[in-house]
Amino acid sequence: MAKNNPEKKKFAKKLLHKYRLIILNEDTFEEKVSFKLTRLNVFVAVGLLSIILIASTTILIAFTPLREYIPGYSSAELRKTATKLVYKTDSLQQVINKKNQYYASIARVLKGEASPYDFTEEDVNETTPINPDSVDLEPSKQDSILRKKVEEEDKFNVFDKAISKSAIKLMVPLKGKISEGYNVKEKHYAVDIVVKENTPVKAVADGTVIFSEWTAATGYVIIVEHSYGMISVYKHNSSLAKEQGELIKAGEVIAMTGSTGELTTGPHLHFELWSDGYPLNPTDFLEFEE
Repeated sequence: MAKNNPEKKKFAKKLLHKYRLIILNEDTFEEKVSFKLTRLNVFVAVGLLSIILIASTTILIAFTPLREYIPGYSSAELRKTATKLVYKTDSLQQVINKKNQYYASIARVLKGEASPYDFTEEDVNETTPINPDSVDLEPSKQDSILRKKVEEEDKFNVFDKAISKSAIKLMVPLKGKISEGYNVKEKHYAVDIVVKENTPVKAVADGTVIFSEWTAATGYVIIVEHSYGMISVYKHNSSLAKEQGELIKAGEVIAMTGSTGELTTGPHLHFELWSDGYPLNPTDFLEFEE
């Protein structure tokens, strides 16, 4: 039978060897407290104390507000605020993307890359024939009351339903002779005003410049967005005085007339008015000729 290793016995004996820790009064050498210890007990006690300290520190850092005072840890309130800001930023980005798509669509229409109407008046007037004998044309009592109420309100509606002239004050961009008027059948949703080259073009109302660039077909074009969903367009200019994003006032010079672009026939201003995506006849609201 193999003998036990003497080195292991010696090491075990050292661990279990008993010691006495005595605390004495320094003046009288009177024994106050004494402890019987072994090296093994000391190692176990120190190990357990270390584990307790590590566990306590971990709990304090992970589950109490004290961790906010440790570098590298942020407060719960700060994280909550950061999360709200992330959601708000995402929402704002979606709004900006929708606005950019809206402005891009307007620019495509005004550049001639897309048409605001892909149908003619004949298409609009085409309806399915209805037999009058099969329809009761007598108005009901509720319908009669509603009609009377609407008629009373319409007595005070002088201007087009698409835009109220009392809601926004319009100024004439310039004075001159109209060479070509507003014509829905020919899809000319504007008036062409013949003037001398480099005549100042003024904004018809307060607004924001949403387009100010050169286009091959209509030369230098500037588009202004106003209140109540109205947009004014100025084409064939020789130069532009405002850039995209600028805020302008009514009557402020925004361009100089010219004869730029492939579709021009001489110095003039091609002026358009739009309301909520639909063209308006500018002569219904403004007097261009002197």
